[in-house]
Amino acid sequence: MDSNFQIVMPFRGHVRRLVIANVLIWIGFVLILSNFVFHDDRVFQWFGFVPGRFFTEFWVWQPFTYMFLHANNVFHILFNMLMLWWVGAELETYWGSRYFLFYYLACGVGAALIYCLGVFIYYWFSNNVTVLIEPMIGASGAIFGLLLAYGLIFGERVVLFLMLFPMKVKYFVMIIGGVSLMNLLSQGPTSQVADLAHLGGILVGWIILKFSPRLRDFMARRGSRTHGRKLKLVVDNDKYNRKGPSRYWN
Repeated sequence: MDSNFQIVMPFRGHVRRLVIANVLIWIGFVLILSNFVFHDDRVFQWFGFVPGRFFTEFWVWQPFTYMFLHANNVFHILFNMLMLWWVGAELETYWGSRYFLFYYLACGVGAALIYCLGVFIYYWFSNNVTVLIEPMIGASGAIFGLLLAYGLIFGERVVLFLMLFPMKVKYFVMIIGGVSLMNLLSQGPTSQVADLAHLGGILVGWIILKFSPRLRDFMARRGSRTHGRKLKLVVDNDKYNRKGPSRYWN
């Protein structure tokens, strides 16, 4: 374990915005609209990810909106938001807010697209239409992408697995990914847990991180150009007449 290890879990930046957005949407759309206004699952059909609607009716917003919906169960959103805070906070500090938000959203959208491809292949061989009409919801695909990045970057750190057993982060991530893989192989896409989306988030995260040096350099250069256009050259007029060169600052 790194002797300089320090837990960094600031609740700010995009992590805070994402958590607040998820909680407000859960309260407004799930608890209020679904339970007390509509009394059905139309909110999940509209804004969850339904592969059949996405593919045949071109509801192209669903790969984005599904990750902000959670089940009518406090534990679903509680565990996802805690994981987003615990893992995402340090990654945002390490990467910067812009790259963190890009990575998080890309993993979430990519997980949905991989899930869509997987269930259509499953439907092709099984003729089970259920997987095409059942909505998938939750931020887990994006969070599994965060877990992969955390395991790769901070893999030597030690956490308490099940709050009891000390374990390096990289092994913890391997176990979590392995459990999702075993569940997928044993139950298929018809499971109530979208293990295929979990693995999709891991795969998309790995692809992004594989090519991230070039991507991060591009985004940094773009940010520098944008910031440069906002710089102003200011003359310290009050001290202009003093001996020596004039002073300038940004």
